Amino acid sequence: MAIDSIVEIDDVHFAFPTREIFSGISAAIPRGSIVGIMGASGSGKTTLLRLIGGQLLPQRGSIRIDGEAINTLDRNDLYRVRRKIGMQFQQGGLFTDLSVFENVAFPMREKTNLPGRMIRDVVLMKLNAVGLRGAAQLMPSELSGGMARRVGLARAIAMDPDLIIYDEPFSGLDPISCNVIGNLIRSLNDALGVTSIVVSYDAKEALKVIDHVYFIGSGKVVAQGPTESIRHSDDPLVRQFIRADPDGPIAFHLAGGSYARELGLQSTASIE
Repeated sequence: MAIDSIVEIDDVHFAFPTREIFSGISAAIPRGSIVGIMGASGSGKTTLLRLIGGQLLPQRGSIRIDGEAINTLDRNDLYRVRRKIGMQFQQGGLFTDLSVFENVAFPMREKTNLPGRMIRDVVLMKLNAVGLRGAAQLMPSELSGGMARRVGLARAIAMDPDLIIYDEPFSGLDPISCNVIGNLIRSLNDALGVTSIVVSYDAKEALKVIDHVYFIGSGKVVAQGPTESIRHSDDPLVRQFIRADPDGPIAFHLAGGSYARELGLQSTASIE
């Protein structure tokens, strides 16, 4: 793996009891870049995030953050490494009973001994960076979907992480909000000098801001490269995904047994 990679995923195998997810996936996330993890629904994008964060452990292979193998760390060291990571969850992931201000302040109150005045200043700085300083006293129920994502982003950068992970940042947003979030991802990554991983199935929006793409399917990396090369890829699976074609290697039905047999039908010729 490249020595300037903040995240190194090396020959990772992982399966749930009834389904294999990864059968030898490898990737390197270069420092300072915005890397997209893309693939069809069910391809394992969220599972990969859980492996990177240490919520799940690979059955084979390794995942390293800053050179430390996540799957070998004890609880305290895992928490220490996690402090290097900021996470923007789908739908914002805000605490519904806390104000915008307290949502952003939460990680600082939990993980630091900073005085209240300093926490206040940092929170306002982070909210100002995402354009929502004026929403500090609002409750999550008073926010639009796009605003909630931006508050989630302010919270993700509250501890000045080295790595920011975005889980489906464009899902369910209108075009204007998508553009705002995309611009924020790009500007914050460049201004803060961090590394960003954008996990998304929204090819149109994600490809506007990412530098390098890993496309996963069938348990492996099926294509990778700079954004433009992926945009014009000849790979049938990638082409179907980028163009949103209804027909291609990505099937509508998840593979399963005989439909007719499950229905208890004797004759399967007309159904299978």
